[in-house]
Amino acid sequence: MASTLKLNPARKTIVGVQYLFVAFGATVLVPLLVGLDPSTALFSAGVGTLIFHLVTQGKVPIFLGSSFAFIAPIIKATELYGLQGALFGIIGVALVYMLMSLLIRLWGTKFIKKLFPPIVIGPIIMLIGLSLSGAAVNMAAQNWTLAVISLAVAIVVTLYSKGLLKLIPIFCGIVVGYICDIIFFEVDFTPIAEASWLSLPQLVLPDKWSWEPILFMIPVAIAPVIEHIGDVYVVNSVAEKDFVKDPGLHRTMLGDGLACLFAGCIGAPPVTTYSEVTGAMSLTKVTDPVVLRIAAVTGIVFSMVGKVSSLLKSIDQAVLGGIMLLLFGTIAGAGISNLLNSKVNFGSSRNVVILSVTLTTGIGGAVLQFGNFSLQGIGLSAIVAVTLNLILPQSAEDYKHDKAGVA
Repeated sequence: MASTLKLNPARKTIVGVQYLFVAFGATVLVPLLVGLDPSTALFSAGVGTLIFHLVTQGKVPIFLGSSFAFIAPIIKATELYGLQGALFGIIGVALVYMLMSLLIRLWGTKFIKKLFPPIVIGPIIMLIGLSLSGAAVNMAAQNWTLAVISLAVAIVVTLYSKGLLKLIPIFCGIVVGYICDIIFFEVDFTPIAEASWLSLPQLVLPDKWSWEPILFMIPVAIAPVIEHIGDVYVVNSVAEKDFVKDPGLHRTMLGDGLACLFAGCIGAPPVTTYSEVTGAMSLTKVTDPVVLRIAAVTGIVFSMVGKVSSLLKSIDQAVLGGIMLLLFGTIAGAGISNLLNSKVNFGSSRNVVILSVTLTTGIGGAVLQFGNFSLQGIGLSAIVAVTLNLILPQSAEDYKHDKAGVA
């Protein structure tokens, strides 16, 4: 088995730091895009991973990092309810994970498959990527030279690199873009020089209870919940163990939920299982959960180096915009891939209706207003997709793969 590969403590530490390196770029990119402190995100990822391992009895080799699924909802929630409100919304995400954990404990996963089949999840994932396409273009437009360089590097690494390098295209694109910014443009190093070496993460604590942002963010958690289940099954395959049974999918879901709750309480973006780290495990054949805990502790240590946070904040917005052009398109592509791999029949009128209405309500900016509370974007589209799936009559034809329809 992959998990039986024996390493001494020094080698475990080296591999653990390497796993953090794989997740680093994506973990700090999310807070930079939504206006949160990257050091706080690193701290949350580390502590959240340790919480996850505590809940799962230290058996599951998973690392938790900032989730891309919540970028658009956090930005919108911040516009509507302020940063404090957005943090309460993250607490709502945690509540969804906890509820799902309880339901899985009671009834297994069959009800999830009924509520959230591929025709529901696919378009929601697509919207996660498409909803921020405009923001990506606007950020890249601040300096198209830097944006194109960063984008080109990320594409080349994705297409032509091998091994662990192939798992960090985001990190590579940001690094090369930053170096080009230093050489050809201007980077202000004053904040980095003035920053302390030792500095605690900037914690932002929710200070006023509000239901509106919680209800706004809850529907957005649907796609990450399904993604979590899929990731656990992938880790099963890599580690050659059945973590769905031991310690149980309800425990992994609860661990993710408590980690999200911690993130919301300190001012960090929600965390979720990281496919990049799982990919690194499949390459290195090291699936010892202790190594993932070493990665988590390393992340916590990095979060307390003040100059790291200042360095990350000095990255030009155009560099991030170039990376986003690839990243958000890739997320949208993952939604399409989900539909195709699940062999959704696009010759079915029912499936076409669900897909069409879900996408148009999300991209078109539909808003559902109840007094002072409004629901829009991915959250509204998720509710629309689930509702249509439940109320529209089903037939065997809806689940029959139609090659002509897919083509």
